[in-house]
Amino acid sequence: MSALFEPWTLREVTIPNRVWMPPMCQYSAEPEGPLTGVPHDWHFAHYAARATGGTGLIIVEATAVSPEGRISPYDLGIWNDAQVEAFRRITRFLRSQNTVPAIQLGHGGRKASTDQPWRGGAPLGPDAHGWQPVAPSATPFDERHPVPDELTVDQIGDVVRQFADAARRALAAGFEIVEIHGAHGYLISEFLSPHSNHRTDAYGGSYENRGRFALEVVDAVRAVWPEDKPVFFRISATDWLDEGGWTADDTVRFATELHAHGVDLLDVSTGGNASGVSIPTGPGYQVPFAARVKAETPMPVAAVGLITEAGQAEKILVNDEADAVLLGRELLRDPSWARHAARELGGSVHVPDQYHRSV
Repeated sequence: MSALFEPWTLREVTIPNRVWMPPMCQYSAEPEGPLTGVPHDWHFAHYAARATGGTGLIIVEATAVSPEGRISPYDLGIWNDAQVEAFRRITRFLRSQNTVPAIQLGHGGRKASTDQPWRGGAPLGPDAHGWQPVAPSATPFDERHPVPDELTVDQIGDVVRQFADAARRALAAGFEIVEIHGAHGYLISEFLSPHSNHRTDAYGGSYENRGRFALEVVDAVRAVWPEDKPVFFRISATDWLDEGGWTADDTVRFATELHAHGVDLLDVSTGGNASGVSIPTGPGYQVPFAARVKAETPMPVAAVGLITEAGQAEKILVNDEADAVLLGRELLRDPSWARHAARELGGSVHVPDQYHRSV
């Protein structure tokens, strides 16, 4: 059997194949009113299409643990019961198609309160559904972004509790896996990196202090998430800075700590925390970071980064560079990528009865 189409059991959740969909924000929720952050028909159709296409695991886009944690006013949230009820429709359908539903829980930190990317993605003020961002330190992401408010220790505790509450709601909404968003320069990533964390208290300075908030979030989520269900963590393996940033060495060290705290898989991406850096993109350009974590730690990993071809994805697994692959842009282009790859590699995926004539 093709390695790409071997099932995999984490804790007591079996994922039917290694073709996974990463979180990709749709920036399509209502920005205010009773439907703020609630998934609607667009989200249902978007995720349902990838499920009927054979994707083994779908991680729903970065979903905010609080209103001010949204990356944009148009992001999904999971801080109230209306959002939970709407998510149930999506998770119910995904499970009916043999797809495991997962959700990424996040907080935008200093990069929050921005516009939809197709409208430029500029920071938004209160007159455009925006709000004042918060961060570990009062340092803006770049010259366009406002200076964020530095979180107090009490406020940090509040955010930790918001992640735990969001995990409880994710369980009630029918998700089988939660992923904690610790990547791309959002709040947890900001705490990890010395580039964005200039605190002098217990949450800043040393490597141990900078990792404290992330581990507190992991512990709080793991405490409310069932023992038989996995917790993932997404990390930016490097800030792509020559000095003064988070590094691949830090990631390897932190992966071991996350594993000890009950994280079941590291979703390895890069970048997003420092503006104006040069990133050498190309096919599979982030895979070596995942491969290093897999080789040097006990942590299972998923690889991302311009993975587009079936043979390329298969090789990553056969070479033991990762345990699963996450296809972002390619699944936007082709919701049935998994089915096409299975045909090419001799694997098999669930095909809805209604689509049987297409096999």
